[in-house]
Amino acid sequence: AVMPSVVAITNTMLYQGSTWFGQTQTYEVPSSGSGIIVGQNDTELLVVTNNHVIEGATTLAVTFIDESSVEAAVKGTDSASDLAVIAVPLEDISADTKSQIKAATLGDSDSLKMGQGVIAIGNALGLGQSVTVGHVSALNREVTVDGVTKTVIQTDAAINPGNSGGALVNMKGEVIGINSAKLASTEVEGMGYAIPITRVSSIIEELMNETTRTKVADSQKSSIGIAGITVDSNINAAYGIPAGVYVASVTPGSGAEAAGIRKGDVITKFDGKTVSTIQELKEKLQYYAAGEAVSITVQSPGEGGIYTEKELTITLSSAQSSEESQSTDNTQAAPEKGNGTHKALI
Repeated sequence: AVMPSVVAITNTMLYQGSTWFGQTQTYEVPSSGSGIIVGQNDTELLVVTNNHVIEGATTLAVTFIDESSVEAAVKGTDSASDLAVIAVPLEDISADTKSQIKAATLGDSDSLKMGQGVIAIGNALGLGQSVTVGHVSALNREVTVDGVTKTVIQTDAAINPGNSGGALVNMKGEVIGINSAKLASTEVEGMGYAIPITRVSSIIEELMNETTRTKVADSQKSSIGIAGITVDSNINAAYGIPAGVYVASVTPGSGAEAAGIRKGDVITKFDGKTVSTIQELKEKLQYYAAGEAVSITVQSPGEGGIYTEKELTITLSSAQSSEESQSTDNTQAAPEKGNGTHKALI
């Protein structure tokens, strides 16, 4: 009953590596994951998955139960909860495929009990859809990944790479969790984790209602107009700077300067979405064209080291013009403490 609601997601990511001669080389790497059909609007079929499944992807494709594949686009992401919704144009899905797929029925993860039987469905190892069976091993388990603590369902159903974004269902065929292989460990067996569906249903609903975006062309790439540094846990502990992207410098004449962003500010949200690293901010910028007006939330330092939250509207600059005008001098970077954090232009 649930298989028609679960899809395989394949994507291509760009990675940079060094050759034997010290040269930097960019190459494409295929990746795979899973997703759950959660609904549709007038023009799109909507699929929820893990954010880390689609993060950094240059192309996205969804494969349905009949093995037909259709290109997809990002609709909304929430890195804090590791969730994303992607959209597939309805006009690209054949009538035959439409007759074989359906939206999943969402259950109540708050009513789960330890020992209850569950089934994990997903694109394990990228080999196609498969199922693993187990039980609810623990509820409200706290797991820390990348410095963020999440409350999850623990299960002894095997959750392998490729299962991320797939469904954990109860014996009624209701989705009660979104599997995440990223939370697993190679050092243990019989400990898989899933995001409780009831706790994130409102986030999924918000992501489903966002504007579908595709990456802009190189000629339209945008820039905020700053040099920034990720404020990780080490910097936060040492200097009391809020988590986010520290503004080390602002490019004269840039959108950032016009919006009132100043050196020392910390960017915490972009277009209403939380950002905690430079990489996250770069990822989001790929979907916004130069000239667009976007809201940015910053924490501004005041007397006594007290930070005040401000919401500013910035008109994004052209990435090309920003690169030409921004200085690459790193002497004015924010405090660092030997943690490998470096200043990046965005």
